[in-house]
Amino acid sequence: MRALVQNSFGDPSEVLTVQEVPDPRPGPGQALVRVLLSPIHNHDLWTVRGSYGFKPEMPARAGTEAVGVVEALGEGVTGLEVGQRVATGGTFGAWAELIVAPAAALVPVPEGLGDEAAAQLVSMPFSAIALLDFLEVSEGDWIVQNAANGAVGRLVAQLAAARGVHVLGLVRRAAGVDELREEGIEQIVATDDDGWRDRVREIVGEAPLVAGVDSVGGAAAGDVVSLLADDGVLVVFGAMASPTLEIGSGDVIFKQVVIKGFWGSKVFAAMPAEKRGALMGELVAGIGSGALTLPVEKVYPLEEIADAARANFEPGRRGKVLLRP
Repeated sequence: MRALVQNSFGDPSEVLTVQEVPDPRPGPGQALVRVLLSPIHNHDLWTVRGSYGFKPEMPARAGTEAVGVVEALGEGVTGLEVGQRVATGGTFGAWAELIVAPAAALVPVPEGLGDEAAAQLVSMPFSAIALLDFLEVSEGDWIVQNAANGAVGRLVAQLAAARGVHVLGLVRRAAGVDELREEGIEQIVATDDDGWRDRVREIVGEAPLVAGVDSVGGAAAGDVVSLLADDGVLVVFGAMASPTLEIGSGDVIFKQVVIKGFWGSKVFAAMPAEKRGALMGELVAGIGSGALTLPVEKVYPLEEIADAARANFEPGRRGKVLLRP
């Protein structure tokens, strides 16, 4: 079969190539899945660069999420059928024609949910709903997040609205405000405007911002902390611009701000099965009703991974970049 493989860490547009590799076979408790579509996530490309928390041994495959069709079942597998569409969000090596995954980790795709949405069902939407859950906020509360026009930012805003939680979104350019408004997401402020803090107060008024999410790093993290109320919580979700947080010590000391990290792999592993099931049900219901949207920017073949990787970081991207084996 064909798969994307890297022989060394580096720029994804340079080190990933399509190679012929042996077809995998499912062992006990596993399923063989023929991949239909697989999304590119930031953490996938950070893994290729060697800058993520997980560092595979070389040579290595890439990609972690996919939607596909079950081709074969290993010994002892129940609850799945050959020919059934399934999604997976944690199968390393997903950028390939075939993958083997633990059957228990596969999510059956409901009839009526398209492949493009199903390909994104697990990682980003589940991260977004788990992140919102991690913030421990209640109906009527206000939170603030940067990278509001990113995939997780959009989903957090939509999920929070369904729960009655108010979200102030920060973006780095004015065009991002209009993009989100077209999707029905309001309460967005562009930080490239000198008067952006005044705009924040116009939106929020005197309501306290009890929690914040930083996905950018650098000075952007400090901007989020500066808006938090006393005893506010900053959750660090990503580092798109910088691996270093530039946060004023006064904000932390005098407001008693708490800073925590969110890494899906650890949060998901510690989450009870009942909680995971409930959150996934909330996601599927939201997508089915149209309250949650999972737009796609473009679909690329594996051979165009260099262009696809570059497209992932293009400013103004409005949807996920997907790969089709």
